[in-house]
Amino acid sequence: MDIIGAHRDPVPTLSVVAPCFNEQEILPEFLRRVQKVCAPLGLPYEIVLVDDGSKDATWDIIAKAAASDARILGIRLRRNHGHQSALSAGLVSSSGQLVLLIDADLQDPPELLPAMIETMRMHSADVVYGQRRQRAGESVFKRATATMFYRVLAWLSETPIPRDSGDFRLLSRSAVDLICDMPEQHRFLRGMIAWIGGRQVAMLYDRDPREAGSTKYPIWRMMRFASDAITGFSRRPLQLAIGVGLSAGFCSLCIGIYSVVGWWSGRVVPGWASIMGAVAFASSLQFIMLGIIGEYLGRLYEESRSRPLFLEWERVGQGLASSRNQVLS
Repeated sequence: MDIIGAHRDPVPTLSVVAPCFNEQEILPEFLRRVQKVCAPLGLPYEIVLVDDGSKDATWDIIAKAAASDARILGIRLRRNHGHQSALSAGLVSSSGQLVLLIDADLQDPPELLPAMIETMRMHSADVVYGQRRQRAGESVFKRATATMFYRVLAWLSETPIPRDSGDFRLLSRSAVDLICDMPEQHRFLRGMIAWIGGRQVAMLYDRDPREAGSTKYPIWRMMRFASDAITGFSRRPLQLAIGVGLSAGFCSLCIGIYSVVGWWSGRVVPGWASIMGAVAFASSLQFIMLGIIGEYLGRLYEESRSRPLFLEWERVGQGLASSRNQVLS
């Protein structure tokens, strides 16, 4: 188990991976706080910043920071690939024995890193994940939908995925390598990390409000994310589709029997309104079932194309390579 030193090196190395999308207002403060936390740890570290196709000055800030501190590794993607793909790009490029995943919006406090490292050491854990007690600065709608999402996902998924936990977590090198070996396009990292198993420990914390800027997860992106999570870790929607189809078939059979009995006994069967209602009901169910099946087939099609998960444009800085170069010199 590759934990805290991995029994090969008495001094572990650390990578802090953060995806960035239009974060020019908050990125300097994020870097200041991360560096302030990492410096006293006494570990060789790098900060891997992935610019996920930002339209503002985010890349300029990353490039300037990397020029002043070689431990900062900046990666610029050719376009906006999405939060999970940007995180994956950072994981692939990280080289630390410990890897912290954190968003650049400072809702997840980097000051928890020392406690996460100590928790990993004490429990010999592969993963220490942040589990939210409170979510400050979020609307009632956002909190309600997040709560509903985690409960529905727990019911649907065959993989136990911790509730109220985001991507804020500390990973061992062995866990990172396993995640990087997974080829799927529609990535739900917190589910993928739960799927690999091993010893995973929760750390409760209170999530802070966003320091600056606006959320990068509008309602449509949240729905897409929820769809990726459910279809990526559960076949139950397909099973439910079969159950609903059988129920609709049973209801249609009962209506047919009622119509035949009414005709045989000479009673007038209700007219076109009831017929059209039944037809509309059955048609809507068919479209729903086809939509569910189509979603899974569409994912199979995208996986079969085997396109790269992300396209890198350029990179600046050296990350942990700078520390190794200093040692060699």
